[in-house]
Formats: sequence, structure tokens, C-alpha cells
Amino acid sequence: MKQNSHNLKQAYTQKKRLIRARLNDFQKIIRTADDNRLFEELTFCICTAGASAKMGLKSVDAMRDILPNGSLSKLRKRLDGVHRYPNARPTYVIHTREYLKREYDFKIKDLLKSFQDPIERRDFFAKNKNIKGIGYKESSHFLRNIGFSGYAILDKHILNTLYELKIIKSPKPPTTRDKYLEIEDKFKEFADNIGIHIDELDLLLWSEKTGEILK
Repeated sequence: MKQNSHNLKQAYTQKKRLIRARLNDFQKIIRTADDNRLFEELTFCICTAGASAKMGLKSVDAMRDILPNGSLSKLRKRLDGVHRYPNARPTYVIHTREYLKREYDFKIKDLLKSFQDPIERRDFFAKNKNIKGIGYKESSHFLRNIGFSGYAILDKHILNTLYELKIIKSPKPPTTRDKYLEIEDKFKEFADNIGIHIDELDLLLWSEKTGEILK
């Protein structure tokens, strides 16, 4: 455990500049992006769930110009051969899009900033049956990617690392809100103990497993 922590600190020293640059990119989004851009990030997370970040990126690239108003059939056609679930994911995207238009006039930035509590902000996306296709992991991913801080993205790479470090007893994904928060708290405590902010540590652990600092 001690040796692993030491290795992580060394890796952090080497990657700190790139990690902080990536986080700065994320933080610019909530300050400068319009609502369509924010919806792109939400769509990315819907398409990443049950797939991969790269597949999510390719999916958004394929649909970007028609995301605001494209029909289900057009979105499905764009994802054919791009996503492993080309029929289901556009259904989630359109259901979510129309809900945000109907209930919030698609003012996603105003909606996000209306929450004072970061846990409530994530709960809105993770527990909302009208935000289709994402739970706590991808809700955390979405919020981190648009510049909100302090969320753990408990994907398989992070969970496996926490398990290897003996911080958690099993690498299995949490299946309830309480379990997610419990692991997140342990992750935050570990981050505090080694002196690396949780946002930076998340990207560091992901890059140590994948070799990339992606999103």
C-alpha cells in the first residue's frame, strides 16, 4: 500500500501538468458553453455508459449537427456502425432532450447552476427517470466533464485500482446510491491522504490503467 502510494505520487509528478490542463479544459465549459454544447457532453456520457469513452466520443461526432433537433431515425442512422447499441442510445438521447426542452426550456446551464448542493445536483441526473441511460457513474462523469469538482467517476479502471490498493473489498460496481457514496468517500479520503485532489487523482488512476488522459 505504501509503495503503491509512492508510485502514484511519482506518476502524478510526471503527469500533473497534463492532468491540470485537461481539468482546466473541463472548467472552461461551464463558463463558456451554450446549452447545446452542454447537451453534447450529456449525450457523450449517455453513449459512454455500457460502452467506452472512445465510443462515446465517436458517437457525439457522428450526431453533433443534428443533436438539437434530429429525429430518432436520423440519430439511429448516424450511430449505425459507430455504437454497439445504435438503436437504444438515440432513444435515450431523444427522451432526455425532449424532457429538458419541455420542463426546462432546454436551459441546461441555468438548471445546473440552480443547485447549491453538489450531491443534489448529481442526484437530479442520476435518479431522474427522464434522464435516460445514466446512473451515478455517468452523472459524475458528465458533471466533471463540464467543470464541476469533487465527483468520483467509479468506472472499472478506478474500482480495480482501489481494490488493488485495498481501499475497497471488491472491484464490483456499486449498485445503489448509498454504496456509490460510500466508495466515493473512501476515494476522497485516500486522495486527501496522499495529497492529490480527487479530480486529479481520478484522471491519474484512469491514465495509469489506460495510458491516456482522456475525458
